[in-house]
Amino acid sequence: MVAMKVWPSTRATMIGDVVGSRRARDRAALHRRVATAVGQVAAGAIDPPAFTVGDEFQGSYPTLGGAIDAALTVRLLLAPDIDVRFGLGWGAVTVLDADARIQDGPGWWTAREAIQQTAETQRQPGFKLVRTTFRAAGETRPDVAAVNAALMCRDHLLGSLDERSLRIARGLMTGRTKKELAAAEGISPSAVSQRASRDGLDLIVLASQYLRGLP
Repeated sequence: MVAMKVWPSTRATMIGDVVGSRRARDRAALHRRVATAVGQVAAGAIDPPAFTVGDEFQGSYPTLGGAIDAALTVRLLLAPDIDVRFGLGWGAVTVLDADARIQDGPGWWTAREAIQQTAETQRQPGFKLVRTTFRAAGETRPDVAAVNAALMCRDHLLGSLDERSLRIARGLMTGRTKKELAAAEGISPSAVSQRASRDGLDLIVLASQYLRGLP
């Protein structure tokens, strides 16, 4: 029997890992919460994100924008209780065993390099709020530096938010109006608008829309 040749395909890859998961009092509960959040970003994925080892999960998307949006969605669903770091990659991926979900190639190598860089970066003074890094194979993309600049600034804004602003940001990202969010929070629409302006919530939403559109 002649084996079918599997051709590599270029895609955006995502690796996520829970920060400080070993310190969690209830690892099983943490795992369930992360699994629920990860399940919310399966739509549109080439490989829906799934756990690999421990609290690490991996998935891939046809566009970088899709992977960036998935990472942000997972982060907002879990914040502030559970902190997650991400490595995003871009490159060819070869499926070695479809049934066992075994894959290889630069797409995954770059994502692994990226999440390792995220961990290293957040240990540096002034960069502790960084949670997302992007890497691309070879000369496949000219926008790596620009994307990382945007991700670092957005991460800093997100990491600076208190719980209420996080909830409002999450609501704005899902299309809820400030009036609806004000009612849910028991505050005035003016107070929501003031928070959005002071904490850069509208900026986060707009930046995310731009990043979501990346090919």
